[in-house]
Amino acid sequence: MCGKESQLLMKTRSGGHDLEGLSYVTNTKEPFFIVDMFNFRSINVDIEQETAWVQAGAILGEVYYRIAEKSNTHGFPAGICPTVGVGGHISGGGWGTMLRKYGLSVDNVVDAQVIDVNGKLLNRKSMGEDLFWAITGGGSASFGVVLAYKLKLVRVPEVVTAFRIQRTSEQNLSTIAQRWAQVADKLDNNLFLRMVLTVINNTNGEKTIRGTFITLYLGNSMNLVTLLNKDFPELGLEKSDCIEMSWIESVIYYMNFPIGTPTTVLLNRTLRFSNGPSKTKSDYLKNPISKQGFEFIFDRMKELENVMMAFNPYGGRMSEISEFAKPFPHRSGNIAKIHYLTIWEEHGIEAENRYLNYTRKMYDYMTPFVSKNPREAFYNYRDLDIGVNSHGSNTSIEGMVYGHRYFKETNYKRLVRVKARVDPCNFFRNEQSIPTS
Repeated sequence: MCGKESQLLMKTRSGGHDLEGLSYVTNTKEPFFIVDMFNFRSINVDIEQETAWVQAGAILGEVYYRIAEKSNTHGFPAGICPTVGVGGHISGGGWGTMLRKYGLSVDNVVDAQVIDVNGKLLNRKSMGEDLFWAITGGGSASFGVVLAYKLKLVRVPEVVTAFRIQRTSEQNLSTIAQRWAQVADKLDNNLFLRMVLTVINNTNGEKTIRGTFITLYLGNSMNLVTLLNKDFPELGLEKSDCIEMSWIESVIYYMNFPIGTPTTVLLNRTLRFSNGPSKTKSDYLKNPISKQGFEFIFDRMKELENVMMAFNPYGGRMSEISEFAKPFPHRSGNIAKIHYLTIWEEHGIEAENRYLNYTRKMYDYMTPFVSKNPREAFYNYRDLDIGVNSHGSNTSIEGMVYGHRYFKETNYKRLVRVKARVDPCNFFRNEQSIPTS
């Protein structure tokens, strides 16, 4: 059966982690079929050339494991969750704990294989630089079906250092968070220091905010303690907080597995880290938040209870790469990407609407602190709240609404030009795909 001739909508799924489910469901009444890349999962690592061909259906955990099989001094800068599929992760940008040292996943992709709308198998040379640019950060689902990416591996030390420190409001968290926002993007490029804010009950049963500071440092613990006690003494890091390990062990540690968990856990494609539905949103922090600003945020979080906020620092290599190098434009000038996440276990429409509303309220409360005109968003954290395209007579206007927020104006216009050239009939489409005009 030919999808084009049958006028069927096509969905392409690699790992099934599309946060709005657009790789396997539709909000329209159009009949559709799914191209499931599950079995396209080969990984060919060439340590001598420091590259790896990885098919789109492989998961990130498999990629990390296969690299570590060959070398304890190589890695790849990609996501924290090991069950995320390579195809969607990389095509939308892809970020991880080494982004301050090496940039995004797409900054380290050197070739690709894609099937275009005419059924032709293309590589970087035959597809041309415009299409290669588009599928390395602009979402491949608008342009074709990516079969594989060729990755440029990066060097990691034999020993890295990690820690997980928690501080609460009672431990002066607002001051610590304020200082984090001042320094996190300016610290040594080998250091990624994430701040995760959640609501918990304190020892008196009252709501309070807990900040969890999770770190990967591409170096030893002595250097890390010296560095942070100089630049971020408010955190109060001690050497006993630090754990030295291999890079592949740090991948497991970051996912909160117990120390000593075998690395083979990364090969488990069915791991689940949450059993309930969830809602994700994203923002970009361009200016530091004051202590009073964080206290306002903490009060709003306690009001809503369930919303987690993760602040992921930028700077370093991210500030050195042009915003036009890839469709992903959020480079210099960004302190951090903010990830909002609400997970719930209750069933039913009423519960769903209530928790969705919590997330949207928290997002609204954050308006004074984040990017504006447009309020930017991360494409891999798909969010239908910021716009939907019906692919009708208003497709151009509808596309700009979310397109400018994900890619900014210049990159979005280039994506539209590429789309018009490679898929003029708009066969590859979804509710947030790139339109042809």
